[in-house]
Formats: sequence, structure tokens, C-alpha cells
Amino acid sequence: MRHFKMVARPFFMTLPGYPGRMDEKEILNDLEYLQQTYPGEVRRCQRRIAEILDKYDYEGSMIYDEYPDRFSLYRIADTIGKILERESGKVSGDLIQVLVCDEIYKRRHGGKRGMIAFL
Repeated sequence: MRHFKMVARPFFMTLPGYPGRMDEKEILNDLEYLQQTYPGEVRRCQRRIAEILDKYDYEGSMIYDEYPDRFSLYRIADTIGKILERESGKVSGDLIQVLVCDEIYKRRHGGKRGMIAFL
């Protein structure tokens, strides 16, 4: 006989849209909305990273591997960093790495390329 432990949850955790109850599409929409609040320079970098990542976005690409190789992700971020540096000066490598991972996450989970369309 199985025994189930009842866990009391605050009422707000049971409401639709609460993070623990959001489906993947709602999570992506939430991420895209929050990306709109990025400072201007970060938004510009994010858009440019999305454009550059288009060449990595094809069937069989390593960005869709179950566990993408960390070194390959670093190499992509470094390549993008060099492109951005040529175009607009020095940009934080850490920032680029985070934005690349965010963009890859969105692509792996069916998100739109780059920022949402109405920006």
C-alpha cells in the first residue's frame, strides 16, 4: 500500500501562471518579456548574437545536442565576441557567454529567434 504525503502549498502556488505551473511556451514568453528590460547595449548585443547564431541553427547542429560540448559553446561565444568587438568595441566575454546560452536555450525549446517581434 502506498502512502502519499500531502504537502500544503500557499494558495498563490496553485494559480495558473505561477512559475511552478507554467508550460514551456509561457516560460519562453516570460523570458522574452524580461529580455525587453535589458539595458540598451545588452539588447543590441542580444539581437546581434541572435543574428550570428542563425548560421549555427540547422538540423543536426551541436546546439541541439542533448548535452552540448562546453568547449564548443565557449568557442562560439568567443567567435561572437570577436565579431562584436570589431563592430562596436570591447564587450564582456561573460555577458556574451550568458546571452549565447540564453539564445541557444530559446532555440532548443521552440522560442522565436532573438527578441520578440514587437520590439
